[in-house]
Amino acid sequence: MAVASQPQPFLSSTSRPIRRATVATATATSSSPDDFDYPLADPSVRWPHLRFPHLPSPRFPSCNPSSPAPVARPPEGEDEAMAAGTSSAVAVVEPLDARAHRGRVKRLSKLALRRARDWRARVAGVADRVVALSPGAAVGDVLDGERLAHDELAFVVRAVGAASWRRALEAFEWVVEGGRAPGPRLVAVVLGVLGRARQDGVAEEVFLRFAREGATVQVFNAMMGVYARSGRFDDVRQLLDAMRDQDIEPDLVSFNTLINARAKSGCLAAGVALELLNEVRQAGLRPDAITYNTLISACSQGSNLDDAVAVFEEMIASECRPDLWTYNAMVSVHGRCGKAQDAERMFNELVEKGLQPDAVTYNSLLYAFAKEGNVERVERVCEELVKAGFKKDGITYNTMIHMYGKMGRLDLALGLYDEMRAIGCTPDAVTYTVLVDSLGKMNRISEAGKVLEEMADAGLKPTLVTFSALICAYAKSGRRDDAERTFDRMVESGVKPDRLAYLVMLDIFARSGETTKLMVLYRTMINDGYKPDDGLYQVLLAALTEGNEHNEIEGVIQDMEAVFEMSPLLISSILTKAECISQGASMLKRACLQGYEPDGKSLLSILDAYEKMGKHEEGLSLLECIREHVPSSHSLISECSIMLLCKNQKIVEAVQEYNKIQMLKRGSFGKDSDLYEYLITYLEETELLPEACQMFCDMQFLGIVPSQKIYQSIIYAYCRLGFPETAYQLMDDAVRFDISLNILSCRVAIIEAYGKLKLWQQAENFVKELKQDSGVDRRIWNALIHAYAESGLYEHARAVFDIMIKKGPLPTVESVNGMMRALIVDGRLDEMYVVVQELQDLDIKISRSTVLLMLEAFAKSGDVFEVMKIYNGMKAAGYLPNIYLYRTMISLLCHNKRFRDVELMVEEMEGAGFKPDLPVLNTLLLMYTETGNFDRTIEVYHSILEAGLEPDEDTYNTLIVMYSRNFRPEEGFTLLNEMSKRSLTPKLESYKILLAASGKAKLWEQADLLFEEMRSKGYRLNRSIYHLMMKIYRNACNHSKAEHLLSAMKEDGIEPTIATMHILMTSYGTAGHPDEAEKVLNSLKSSNLEISTLPYSTVFDAYLRNRDYSLGITKLLEMKKDGVEPDHQVWTSFIRAASLCEQTDDAILLLKCLQDCEFDLPIRLLTERTSSLFTEVDNFLEELGALEDSASLNFVNALEDLLWAFERRATASWIFQLAVKRGIYHHNIFRVEEKDWGADLRKLSAGAALVAVTLWLDQMQDASLQGAPESPKSIVLVTGEGEYNMVSLRKTIRAYLMEMGSPFLPCRSRSGRFVVKAYSLKMWLKDSPFCLDLELKDAPALPKTNSMKLTEGYFMRAGLVSAFKDIHERLGEVWPKKFSRLALLSEESRDKVITADIQGRKEKLEKMKRQGLSIAKRSKKRHQRGKFIKQKSTEKTATLKEACPCNKKLTQEAYLRKVTFTGCHFEPGS
Repeated sequence: MAVASQPQPFLSSTSRPIRRATVATATATSSSPDDFDYPLADPSVRWPHLRFPHLPSPRFPSCNPSSPAPVARPPEGEDEAMAAGTSSAVAVVEPLDARAHRGRVKRLSKLALRRARDWRARVAGVADRVVALSPGAAVGDVLDGERLAHDELAFVVRAVGAASWRRALEAFEWVVEGGRAPGPRLVAVVLGVLGRARQDGVAEEVFLRFAREGATVQVFNAMMGVYARSGRFDDVRQLLDAMRDQDIEPDLVSFNTLINARAKSGCLAAGVALELLNEVRQAGLRPDAITYNTLISACSQGSNLDDAVAVFEEMIASECRPDLWTYNAMVSVHGRCGKAQDAERMFNELVEKGLQPDAVTYNSLLYAFAKEGNVERVERVCEELVKAGFKKDGITYNTMIHMYGKMGRLDLALGLYDEMRAIGCTPDAVTYTVLVDSLGKMNRISEAGKVLEEMADAGLKPTLVTFSALICAYAKSGRRDDAERTFDRMVESGVKPDRLAYLVMLDIFARSGETTKLMVLYRTMINDGYKPDDGLYQVLLAALTEGNEHNEIEGVIQDMEAVFEMSPLLISSILTKAECISQGASMLKRACLQGYEPDGKSLLSILDAYEKMGKHEEGLSLLECIREHVPSSHSLISECSIMLLCKNQKIVEAVQEYNKIQMLKRGSFGKDSDLYEYLITYLEETELLPEACQMFCDMQFLGIVPSQKIYQSIIYAYCRLGFPETAYQLMDDAVRFDISLNILSCRVAIIEAYGKLKLWQQAENFVKELKQDSGVDRRIWNALIHAYAESGLYEHARAVFDIMIKKGPLPTVESVNGMMRALIVDGRLDEMYVVVQELQDLDIKISRSTVLLMLEAFAKSGDVFEVMKIYNGMKAAGYLPNIYLYRTMISLLCHNKRFRDVELMVEEMEGAGFKPDLPVLNTLLLMYTETGNFDRTIEVYHSILEAGLEPDEDTYNTLIVMYSRNFRPEEGFTLLNEMSKRSLTPKLESYKILLAASGKAKLWEQADLLFEEMRSKGYRLNRSIYHLMMKIYRNACNHSKAEHLLSAMKEDGIEPTIATMHILMTSYGTAGHPDEAEKVLNSLKSSNLEISTLPYSTVFDAYLRNRDYSLGITKLLEMKKDGVEPDHQVWTSFIRAASLCEQTDDAILLLKCLQDCEFDLPIRLLTERTSSLFTEVDNFLEELGALEDSASLNFVNALEDLLWAFERRATASWIFQLAVKRGIYHHNIFRVEEKDWGADLRKLSAGAALVAVTLWLDQMQDASLQGAPESPKSIVLVTGEGEYNMVSLRKTIRAYLMEMGSPFLPCRSRSGRFVVKAYSLKMWLKDSPFCLDLELKDAPALPKTNSMKLTEGYFMRAGLVSAFKDIHERLGEVWPKKFSRLALLSEESRDKVITADIQGRKEKLEKMKRQGLSIAKRSKKRHQRGKFIKQKSTEKTATLKEACPCNKKLTQEAYLRKVTFTGCHFEPGS
């Protein structure tokens, strides 16, 4: 059965394996003083009344090893069984539950018992006489006179073997030489004796002599036990196979021995334990407690928790009752794997099952909590151990001292040390070593020295680890003399320094420049028979080189050649590493002359040094020597050239050279790990991570073993690429191959990679596995906190933070930032202030980085108030903003359109000495572009050029968007060409906006070329771009190209949808080809697609737009015959057509058609005035609100157009208010509030907008007369530049306002807006005759014709169309007040006034020419900005010439028109 060894946290990786004492005749081998073992873990110590022949002897035997051990008396049961002559012999290898088997021996009679007592006394006497023989006497002197049976001889041999395996073997040989055939029992006994004495070779000889004939399963089991003790699993497996070959069926002891051997041969890999268990079952045997305990103990030694739990569950399922040994192993394995809570659960389960915990149980549980650093639970377990009647032993104290030492709580560790001595528990070497190491690491050097003195006073010899720990502590603190004295004391005490000790002392002497002592130490090391390794020589030579000790260097080189017979190549490598370049180059030449192939790394270092020193001739001479004497040096020279390129930061050229030579397959090129080390390391440093991984794959394919640097770099590379599992596997491979890595950095990188992938469970499990070590580093905890933060798990991160505060190490700024990051990711920004207050209560200072993190979080959420509060608090606390903070602030303010604050922040930035860089200016560009302030956008662009900054992609993309929105796509095309010249890539969104602007500007050819350019450059065009292009072709009346786009869409993998076909049908409809639209509809019908009313309504629109009302009605009836019921789309289409009818009868005809289709609301709204009608409309709008595609909005807009056109304006006003109530229209369409008068009519149809404007004017009139609410200085009316059903809302509102003579004027800085001064508006509302009655009323009867007319893409009152054309054709743009006055005149009067006006202008112009006066140019003074824009006092920036229409050359007539409106906001041609 495998022994569940106790965790050994105090052993270093260089500790030797645990050696167990073996009882011999003369002396017993003592264990090394630096071993750390727990003797009570041995079952022979815990249960001395049982025998475990297949287990090692106790490390600390109770007998005195210097004197012969007393002969072990056979158990009474065995004597009685022998005396009774039972045929079944007791197995030599007894299972753990052998006591239960012995209890089942049949009861003996009184005669048998008396014979057994006589037999026991006789056998014991024979064994005592054999043991008492003098060394020269033979066992035959005793055994010749005894007549012993085979079973009696077996017990004699076993009893003698307990004292001397040689006498036992002699007794066995006496039996053989006497001509008696030894029975299987005797052979098994002697094999067991030899196995316990570690005499494997002798045991093999005995087995081979007597296993051929008459061998039984007992003999094979005994030999398997011999191999199992040494962990020779393969030999045990061979014996098991040999048993089967000889038709001997293995029993359960055989398989238990096999499992024991596998456990001792090394840590069990995952799944091996279950495989061994299945093998037992496949042999038809039922595993017993020994089987399960051995497997669980083996899993515990390898910290294989999953397999241990699986075996334990199998044990429960098979109804094999776990014993104390089982639970001890389970507690141990959970503790080793960092699962203290599960270990405690197993402990509680043990007690519930009625088992009594022993010292092993308590110490295992204590170790589990100590490994987690849970001080409270460790102390509680310790108390429970004492209450249970056990004393705290060395293991208990060492575990707790080590825990406190790792946590840096040395006062508690020293307190335990004093307590340990006070109660009489003698500290061992491990105790003192741990104290010395912990004190040294905490820079308490004096106390560490005192502990070493106490160790010597206690009679314990300090170990090498103890001395080394103290020497390192002295060296780190700069106490060179103390380190030297400790080293001398170590040598005087007989402890031979190892490589580390010599390296530390040599480093001390080298740093202090004491070359004399350095050489003395070197000579002493050689005289002591210690051969310096390459590292020691490198340190030695480097120190001598620094001291210019050339003679000493030559002496060391002679030692390397003559004394240690090192090759010239190796010497050259060492010299080169020690920066003895000239000596290294000379030695490398000698190596080449002797036929050695030069070392690539050494050659590279020499060439690099020559290059830095400018000794090019020496470098060329060396290369020439290598080429001449080393024929196979071409690959080496190529590799060196690549490595030199890497060292000179020319990594791209190095990779190209590598690929070129690799393709040529030149010689042995690419088979040196140094080459790959350089390539992979520099690729990782330059962020060329995929290339680094490819290099690593090439290296593995060639079978090259990676070096430490390669492992380190490739682990980082895989972590950054998002493959932490691969990095984890590589780290395990490196550890398994004994490659020294920066494990801490690798672990941190893996945890961070898990966090970025939001695999926090894997990161958590990874850290739990790390708890098997002596402690978790602060960087590990911080990485875990940040891993939780990436998933927004604040509670998990806070739990780790609290652990760090409670148990150490103390948290840092990174820990705090990780917690804050968790709150930010989880969107719990308000809780950050609470956490800050809690941290301040804990006396943790909030750092600048934490404040910046909070500020950035609020900035991303758009909370300007909180950002400004934090920003002002930072400045008040003395934290000066940096360029990054200014960028964040400006970006936030720009995003929230805080123009005033943005300009103030830019001024503050410049005042602090930071010039706005390109990212800041690009942010300003984007802000002004998004808000439509294109003049400011151009000014910012000029400031970029004046600052000497190079515009980037963001700059050009923003400018393209700006010019496109400003209806100047020509400049956008110019910028697009400029980007192409500079190899900059436009965004797809920039192309799309420019394409739309080209369509609006009717630049059909340019739009077509732009679309083809997008396709040729490989942009992934979506369906919306194709739809946009189809609309452009539709507006250009190029329907063939629109049809061609359908096939182009399919080529690009985009299937046309119903919406696509709808656009095509709309294209035909607007072009006046309804028959073509109908053909598309018929094609859709034949495609077996489920067709909605949308394509039908498109066909209706096409016919109705051509005023083919009868055909439109016919198509509606055909739709019903096709089984498609009319819905809101059909009704909206017919209502919209009715609103455009010139004659009322035509409109009534269309609405009656809807009435025939059971939808009579529109016609009733025109002809009836019942209150129930309004309720029906309200219910219908409620039904439409549940539909998609803005059904209710389109319906209400069409209805408003119809009611306004046929003078049902009170009804239109009621419908409008109902739409606002239902949320169809925004409740804030127009506002008359305190200092906030304004309107936003976007998304409204022309009729709805006219209703809204009238209602708004009425409310503003009331406010003007009442004096409340107060108005702002300027009032803005927003219409936008969009079109609703191909009707311009801006032009419609402009015509309506001009008809009324209103003072509203178009805004010059932002299109799609009308602006008026509040004073002018109030005066107009009070005095204008147009405003005497703004109430909306229904006409008494329906007019015979439509009151509105659609002309040039906008609505105007039908009676004003001729007058509007006449005025604008002859006078151009005029003031609204003048327009309204002219429009009210008769045609004859208007003609006279206009003629007189034109004649007066001509006369004025001629007079100016006669007087020699020049025409006044337009003032360059900028118009006053809105209230949010600050007028800069700096020098004004000139605007672009093309941006100012007044700079163009004007004709006399055009000038006469223009001078009348100097200062007017109208633009000619708008």
